[in-house]
Amino acid sequence: MQRRDGTKSTMTDLATTRRALLGGIAGAAALGATAPHAGAATPPPLPASPVELNVIDVAGQLQLTQGAIEAFVKANPKLISKVAFSQAPAPELPGKLKAQQAAGRVDIDLVMTGTDGLSAGIDGKLFIPLVTDYAAQLPDLKSIYLPGALKMQGLAENQAVCVVFCPAGPIIEYMPDAVKTPPKTAQDLLDWARAHPKRFIYARPANSGPGRTFLQGLPYILGDKDAMDPKDGWDKTWAYLIELGKNIEYYPTGTGAVMKELAEGSRDMIASHVGWDFNPRILGVVPKEAEVGTLAGFHWVTDAQYWAIPKGVAPDHLAVLLELTKYMLSKPAQAMTYDKGYFYPGPAVKDVPLSMAPADSQKLIEEYNRPFYAKLFEDVPSEVPLPADKLVYAFQRWDQQVGSRAGK
Repeated sequence: MQRRDGTKSTMTDLATTRRALLGGIAGAAALGATAPHAGAATPPPLPASPVELNVIDVAGQLQLTQGAIEAFVKANPKLISKVAFSQAPAPELPGKLKAQQAAGRVDIDLVMTGTDGLSAGIDGKLFIPLVTDYAAQLPDLKSIYLPGALKMQGLAENQAVCVVFCPAGPIIEYMPDAVKTPPKTAQDLLDWARAHPKRFIYARPANSGPGRTFLQGLPYILGDKDAMDPKDGWDKTWAYLIELGKNIEYYPTGTGAVMKELAEGSRDMIASHVGWDFNPRILGVVPKEAEVGTLAGFHWVTDAQYWAIPKGVAPDHLAVLLELTKYMLSKPAQAMTYDKGYFYPGPAVKDVPLSMAPADSQKLIEEYNRPFYAKLFEDVPSEVPLPADKLVYAFQRWDQQVGSRAGK
C-alpha cells in the first residue's frame, strides 16, 4: 500500500490511506482557528523555519486523523514542511522510545496510540505530561469532550490527549450462513466453540481493540467479583478464557488478520467491536451480510485513541505539535474522524454530528449503519478500560496463561 507521500506503508491491519480533503477544511485549519485556553504554562517558541515531523501510528489511527494533519500542514506551511508517517505494532513502541531516549536522540515527534500503547508508555514514563505542563496551549478539555471521551481522557493520566472515541464492545460478529443460532450468553459461546473447534477466533488483546474489549468485557458478562481487578477479581474470566482457548487454533497478532479469516471463511465467528464492524464491511474486506450480536449482561467497554508526545522531542517541534493538537480538537478536524466507520462514531468532542462529516462519510455510514446500535449506546452501561498498570498486568497474564496455550 502506498501512502500519500509515495513511500511504502508498513501497516499490517486494515488502515487505508485517507480520502482527498474536501474544499474548505484546510482553511479551517489555519493557525489560531481555536481560541487559546487561559493558563500559566509557557510553550517553547515556534520555529523560525518550517520543521519536519515524524509520526508513528501504533493503532491504525491514520485513517481517522491523517486528513486533519494534512489540512493543518496545508494551512500552515511556515510551521511544517513535511510529515513522515510510519506504523508499528503497539508492543514495539516502548522499546523503540526507550532506546531513543537513552541515546538522547528522539526522532519520533508524535505517537498515535490506543489504550494499549498508552498504558505501556505511562508505565514506562515515556511521554511528556502534556495536559498538566501545557494546559494553556490546549482547549478546556472538560468543557469540549463528550462524557465518555472525558472518562477516557482520565486514563491518560495527563500524559496524552484523547482525539477519537468509540463505545466499542465487546460484540460478537458472525457469518449468518454458518452460524444459524448465534450465541446469546457466554455459555452459548463456549458451547458453540466446543461444537465447532477452530471456528471462533480473536486477536491478541495487547495489539487489538476488539481483543482488549473482549478481555475486559467478560468480567461484566460473567459476573466476576471485581471487573476492575484482573489480579484478584477475575477468577471466572481467566478460567473461561482458558477453557474457550482449548477450541481456538491460534491468536492473530492484529485485528486485520481476524477480519480476513472471517471473510475468507476460515472462521465463522469472532470477537469484534463497533468500529471493526463498520469499517471492514464498508471497505469490502468483510461481506456486507455479516451480522453482530451481544452476550447477556454485557457492558460497553469504551475505547479511545490518543496523541502523546515522547519526552526528548525538540522544543521547536513541541511548539508546533501543541498547535497541531489544538487544531485536532476543533470541530472541523473532529468531523473528519467519522471516516469510513473505523472508530464509529469517532469524534471525542461534543456537538459534532454526522452532518458535519464529509459527504462520502455520511453516505457510507448511513448505508452500513445498524439502527439498533443507537439504542444499545443509550441503554447499555458504559465502563472505562482498566487503568494503565492493571491493563499491563492483564495483557501479561493473558499472554502467559491464555495466548501461549491456544488449542490446549
